[in-house]
Amino acid sequence: MLYHLLEYMNEEGLHYGYQNPLFRATVAILVAFFVVWGFGPVTIRALVRKKCGDIPDFDHKALNELTQHKANVPTMGGVLILAGVAVATLLLADLTVFYIHLAGFCMVWLGLLGFFDDWFKLSSKGKENSRDGLKFYQKILFQVGLAVMLGYFIYDRGAQNILTEGQIEYYRVFSVPFFKGNLDDPMLLPWALFILVTIIVVTGTSNAVNLTDGMDGLASGCIALCCFVFMLLTYAVGDERIAGYLQYSHIPQSDELSVLCGAMLGAVLGFLWYNAAPAQVFMGDTGSLALGGLIGYIAIVTRMELMLLIVGGVFVVEAMSVILQVGYFKMTKGKRLFLIAPIHHHFHLKGWKETQVVVRFWLFSAICAVVALAITKLR
Repeated sequence: MLYHLLEYMNEEGLHYGYQNPLFRATVAILVAFFVVWGFGPVTIRALVRKKCGDIPDFDHKALNELTQHKANVPTMGGVLILAGVAVATLLLADLTVFYIHLAGFCMVWLGLLGFFDDWFKLSSKGKENSRDGLKFYQKILFQVGLAVMLGYFIYDRGAQNILTEGQIEYYRVFSVPFFKGNLDDPMLLPWALFILVTIIVVTGTSNAVNLTDGMDGLASGCIALCCFVFMLLTYAVGDERIAGYLQYSHIPQSDELSVLCGAMLGAVLGFLWYNAAPAQVFMGDTGSLALGGLIGYIAIVTRMELMLLIVGGVFVVEAMSVILQVGYFKMTKGKRLFLIAPIHHHFHLKGWKETQVVVRFWLFSAICAVVALAITKLR
């Protein structure tokens, strides 16, 4: 809105700094941070009044004892994060860009899915027929449904951006990190495979971030680093000159997503103020499912699916630890590969303090971010 107001006042059509997406992304960091930071205390008090306190309940007695001090810390703090993202994006992004519309749809869809999951957990706690939120297949069904719609509209929008006959369809290029490739003859994904990749990336990232959200500040810090990298990558891919120099597909208007990344970065940093140990609030599925899905969506638009595996290295490790644990348990008929999964709890049980686990995972995430940025030049 602020962007369009300034555009309206710029009657002469001159180029000003506010028109640069990376500049607005930087401002979005500040706006989202102060929105979340400023409304944090009010939101936390409201969640406490609504009795939205979390009750850690793991299938491990020792872990339950280690986390018992977190009982009744309010969850569903993701509503605050999403509000900060929405305010900063609405103020600073170009709202005529289709990719911003689709991002808003993605955020609302997964935010509501996470909200109902959290609500079912809280509303049934202490009751005889209590349930642990939505069933896994129910969440997957809604996530896959969203991913199919996102894949269809991203593909369709990319096709509409082909202006001349014979122009390369960069919107469906399969980009491989470390491999320069040939942009004159790239590897293109057919429609069905594009939809399948979208399903895997959006659903996988959404659930991976959700699994990572298990310690004070862990998910928030890792999401912040991931958003910072994608803020730079979306700007680069959206700029034809920079994209050509780095040998990446140029996706017109995708640089506007850097504003969204900046808003996400600022919002999770503001939330980290209250989520750092000892946490005053947890983001819950309301925040983790939506933020993870948005990161996956951005990776699809910018053709950075494999780069996401590097940038979000912590999320990959967390998700794989659960998959390996379940698979090993079934294959060996009851044996465990880790003390418990996700793997951050394994290290906690091994004797690491929670703050040690969190900071070390942040460091690993920072290394992943540096490697990802270095790869852009190696191409």
